[in-house]
Amino acid sequence: MIAWSAKRELAKINYHIQTSAIAQNLIVPTLTASQKSFVYADEADLLNVSLFGITASEWRKANKDKDGNIRDYASIHQLLVLANMESYNAIMIKDKLSQPERLDKLNEMARQQLQVLSQVENRLYLPKKDD
Repeated sequence: MIAWSAKRELAKINYHIQTSAIAQNLIVPTLTASQKSFVYADEADLLNVSLFGITASEWRKANKDKDGNIRDYASIHQLLVLANMESYNAIMIKDKLSQPERLDKLNEMARQQLQVLSQVENRLYLPKKDD
C-alpha cells in the first residue's frame, strides 16, 4: 500500500511538469477559461488513452458504481509508467510534436515499459532453483 501511495504521489508531482509544458506551449492568451480547461483535459486523456486505452469519460460511463477516477484504480506499474509518460509528454510538447505523434510515442512507451515491469516482477517472484 505504501508503494502504491508513493507511485500515486509521483504521478501527481509529474502532472505539474506536464501542465507547465501545456501552459507554456499549448495555451494561448485568447483562449477562454473553458477552452483552457479543455486543453488540459484533452492532454490528460491523451495519457489515459495511451496507457489505459480509454478516456476518463469512457471509464466513468463504464464504472458508474466506482468512486474516483481511472487513475485511482491503476496498478503500481501503471502509475509508474504514467509518471514517466507525463515527463516525456512535457518534453514532446516543448519539442512541438503533434498530438497524434505524441499519442503513438506514448502508447509505444506504455506498452514497452509495462512489459518490462511485468518481466521484472515475474523474475522477482520466481522460486530459486537449488544448485
